[in-house]
Amino acid sequence: MALLLAISQTPKTYAAEKLAGSSAALLTNNLNGAQNSDKRVVALQNVFKKYNSPLTPYAQYYVKYADKYKVDWKLLPSISGLESYFGNLLISGTYNAYGWGGGYIYFKNWEDGIDTINKALKENYIEKGADTVDKIGPIYAEASHWSTAVKRYMNQINDEYIDLTSKDLSRDL
Repeated sequence: MALLLAISQTPKTYAAEKLAGSSAALLTNNLNGAQNSDKRVVALQNVFKKYNSPLTPYAQYYVKYADKYKVDWKLLPSISGLESYFGNLLISGTYNAYGWGGGYIYFKNWEDGIDTINKALKENYIEKGADTVDKIGPIYAEASHWSTAVKRYMNQINDEYIDLTSKDLSRDL
């Protein structure tokens, strides 16, 4: 019911899965700055490359639009990991790696999908109280494992980010 309400209030239709982590807040503390932003992009690129993802060249858009809407920058890429194996398994030409609308919603390009879904996550989930992966899961998807799987991918991306930043710190010492 909540998904139908969210769909009717947005210009695009969305679907979801259900496997996020505990109650880590999904609103970001925008630490932005060029160096921090670059590391997030590199972390996403590194994870995408491990999966031979077609999303690799678009990593900067995940960071850009997550920052724009103040959504955790790891959330949407992690959803793509679960829903389409990071863009490897989807309906050709949809640019929909997120299971949005059951995967049948078409976007103009990758950037359009990344922008649209980050905005919808903010407006239709986070601002309405679904501010953790565990709260988003039952709304976004029917699968009971959705939240757990999304959190696993978020942790993988975060580990890559920590690895990158700790290497920089050790070089500075």
